Amino acid sequence: MTPGRLSIVLHTHMPYVEGFGTWPFGEEWLWEATATCYLPLLDVLDAHPGAVTVSLTPVLADQFEARGVPGRFLSFLRGTREASHRLDFEAHPELAPQLEHSRERYRRAAASFDRRGGDLIAAFAPHARWTSSATHAVLPLLATDAGIRLQLKTGIAAHRARFGAWGGGLWLPECAYGGWLDARLGEAGVRVACVELTDVGIDPRRALRTAAGPLLAPIDRELIDLVWRADGYPSGVAYLDTHGFTERRHLAWTVDGRPYDPSRAAARVRADAADFVARAAARVRGGGWSVCALDTELLGHWWAEGVDWLAAVIEECERAGVALVPLDAEACGEDAAPAPALPVTSWGRPRTLRTWSAPRAKGLAWRQRAAELRVLGGPSSLRARRELLALQSSDWAFLVSEGTAGPYPLERAAGHEAALDAALAGAGEPALRNLAPYLDRSPRSAGV
Repeated sequence: MTPGRLSIVLHTHMPYVEGFGTWPFGEEWLWEATATCYLPLLDVLDAHPGAVTVSLTPVLADQFEARGVPGRFLSFLRGTREASHRLDFEAHPELAPQLEHSRERYRRAAASFDRRGGDLIAAFAPHARWTSSATHAVLPLLATDAGIRLQLKTGIAAHRARFGAWGGGLWLPECAYGGWLDARLGEAGVRVACVELTDVGIDPRRALRTAAGPLLAPIDRELIDLVWRADGYPSGVAYLDTHGFTERRHLAWTVDGRPYDPSRAAARVRADAADFVARAAARVRGGGWSVCALDTELLGHWWAEGVDWLAAVIEECERAGVALVPLDAEACGEDAAPAPALPVTSWGRPRTLRTWSAPRAKGLAWRQRAAELRVLGGPSSLRARRELLALQSSDWAFLVSEGTAGPYPLERAAGHEAALDAALAGAGEPALRNLAPYLDRSPRSAGV
């Protein structure tokens, strides 16, 4: 057996929000994630090339390339955020150091964006090795093979058009997997994908090889939960409380309610990074491959110090002699075991498809499947297919189930349904500016 290895996989994703609302729900999600997560993360990736496996969803890349996005983003940073900080400085003079720290995060983001020429696709190009389906659809919930092919082919074509070579790494949206996907994944050229098998009784430290060819890399929930569980690292009392805002939605207090002290947080970052690496080393001691998969947006956005933690983990792995390597099909396949029959799983709660298809999701899965059958039951326009792809996003059902975005997700779903019907009838005007721009590289017939 090969020596033990650790891979950190960052799943980088945002539903299509540009042009669909601003605050509190809409494209400000994109601006905030770009400012507090993506741009700081790029500095870490540039400093440590190849240390982390980065999956960039096509739908997020679509928005990076959309007309007007660079200008609106800079306007948010240099207009909205500058003005909102001034107001908070006036309201809270006692928090001046904390508000200055907050303001500097946005100023650094603007400077970084300018330095990169406003081109986030070029900035991610050296690092984004994995892709995903076109709009992050829960693939096991799609109605037809044609629907699965449309999502996979569109997403992979977009990645190749933007980044060139693709090594076959694919992020399964929501880690949602069913055995019948294997043939479609193999057909699309997928060579390795992450799956959630925590409750299946399978050791996650060894990849599985399916009969159709793709490797399944189980994610290591024991490591992931060091970050994701309620008492994980981001709950540390020295860190910024990302749920406790000033009146203008700035961060100034720590989890334990004190005014924020960056030096106190930095010490906690180093301690948590050392703890993570020690636990990872124990997981792979004697062999095995541990995959810690995280939503990229957790780092920097939901956990303000998360990007600093990642940088410290990379450095600590080097110091401690832990092999931190990309999740690569050739290497992780060396010790792969034949995949047994597996249940349908996801990284939802519970680890089934209930987050996206149970009653709390308000029937969105049924509406998405019905729309899929209407569009793919015969020849259809590119516009109709784009609206279908937009409707199929897993994010709408997730936000409805979690109740975290008010009426926004149901309104978005209804809007895409109505636009889809208008497109099938040859009426109306398209609202999607840059969703799936490479869709016309796929066949237009129902067979996809």
